[in-house]
Order: sequence, then structure tokens, then C-alpha cells
Amino acid sequence: MDGAAVSAMVREAEQAFGSLDILVNNAGIQHVAPIEEFSDDKWEAIIRINLLAAFYAIKAALPGMKARKWGRIINTASVHALVASPFKSAYVSAKHGITGLTKTVALEAAQDGVTVNAIAPGYVWTPLVEKQIPDTMKARGMTEEQVKHDVLLAAQPTKEFVTVEELAALALFLCLDSAKQITGTTLPMDGGWTAQ
Repeated sequence: MDGAAVSAMVREAEQAFGSLDILVNNAGIQHVAPIEEFSDDKWEAIIRINLLAAFYAIKAALPGMKARKWGRIINTASVHALVASPFKSAYVSAKHGITGLTKTVALEAAQDGVTVNAIAPGYVWTPLVEKQIPDTMKARGMTEEQVKHDVLLAAQPTKEFVTVEELAALALFLCLDSAKQITGTTLPMDGGWTAQ
């Protein structure tokens, strides 16, 4: 991932569709390890994909949105944008960065008809979550079921994974004109995790 490639992607979308009115930054990767064992390459890759890609996409898309006086930017953060968990130093850092980026750009675009928000889901059953199970099993000496129940869903009081459909519904709501006064916020969808 590099800034030029992300900017080119935004330009291609604008040319293909005439404008880019809704931007959802949803790329993400994860790696789980104690910080003293965290490889520099993994750290940098997580920051590049989870934070820098969103920055470059917003930077490229925002001028057109401002010119049209309408736009919606939705950053997929994580509950880890609001709280931390062990062995996820890069991911937690990147997602906290997404929260700060969301607030800053919302203020910069507040009078231009553009809203900027983040959705902070708890654990959603996705390939990203599934892939971190073996590393967590190794780091904590646990079985797969123990990781799911005692690590992944331990902090979610509902003891259920958030669904992709639930996340999509919240993103769609944020795109409505009736949500135009919601900007600069990070909305948890975490089964009660951050209520504790």
C-alpha cells in the first residue's frame, strides 16, 4: 500500500462513477504477539493498511465532496479504538489513530456538508478475526474454543459476534440525510463491551 496507489484508486472511482460521495475505509489486517516479539515489518504493515490507507483515501476524496457540498466518510475502527487488549499493540495504536483522524477531518469538513464518523465494532466473525486465532492460541497457550469464548467474546456481554449485516445497516444509516448532524463520532457496536 502506498499513497499514490490509494489516490489513484479514488480518482478511478470518480472517473468511473462521476463522483465519489461515500467513502468507507474498511481495510484491515491484524497480528497478535507480545510487543517484545512484535516484528517491525508486521507493525509497519498494520499501521500502513489500518491507518495510512484511510488517511490517503480521505485526502484524495474530500476535495470533491467539499466541492459538491455533500459527502459521507465512514471509517471502520474497532472497539480497539476505544479500549486496548494485550498482544495487539500495532492494531490498537492504528485504531486509536483512526478515531483521531475521524474527529479531525469531521471538524475540517463540518461546514461543507460532509460527515465523518467511525464505527467501532466488537468482534465480528470475519477472516481477519479467524486468522488471529492461531497466534492467540500460541501466545496464550489456549485451544481454539478457549480463544473464542475466553478471549474474543470475553468482553462482549452479549457473548455473540457482531454480524456484517448489522454493521452494514449502521453504515447505511450514517449515509442518510437524517444523520447529517452525526459527525466526528465513533459509534461502538460491541455487544456492550465499552459499557463495562
